[in-house]
Amino acid sequence: MSQEGDYHNEFEEKVIQVNRVSKKTKGGNKIGFSVLVVVGDKKGRVGVGLGKSKDVASAIRKGIAYAKKHLVTVPLKNGTILYDVTTKRGAARVMLKPAPVGSGVIAGGAVRAVVEAAGIQNISSKVLGTRNRASNVYATLEALRSFHQNDKNT
Repeated sequence: MSQEGDYHNEFEEKVIQVNRVSKKTKGGNKIGFSVLVVVGDKKGRVGVGLGKSKDVASAIRKGIAYAKKHLVTVPLKNGTILYDVTTKRGAARVMLKPAPVGSGVIAGGAVRAVVEAAGIQNISSKVLGTRNRASNVYATLEALRSFHQNDKNT
């Protein structure tokens, strides 16, 4: 039990979005929640999870569990990313650029959560396309994942 507690404490969890969803049924409305969660260890590992349940607490738990199972490792150099990257996923386009030491995280809400959870201290970003938080989070994760794939190829 103590090992699980230690594992739990190594990650920082942040809830990005809580959606209340309802479905019309013969007996009335069925209400549920979907929660988008970002999990990171601030040392280069980050994950995103979407949990769905009838109550918010269970949805958050499911989202965290999924995010921890699907972590992405981001190579860092002097607290920033290695090179510029632009990613398009659905309607979301996210541009990430390395920044000099001391400039901090220049990013919007959804991108900022993912980047800070990964432990990136200096980065400049721009969200192009949609304002949908979920789409922007997934596009940012895709951009960070591209670093890892390019490292394997070289």
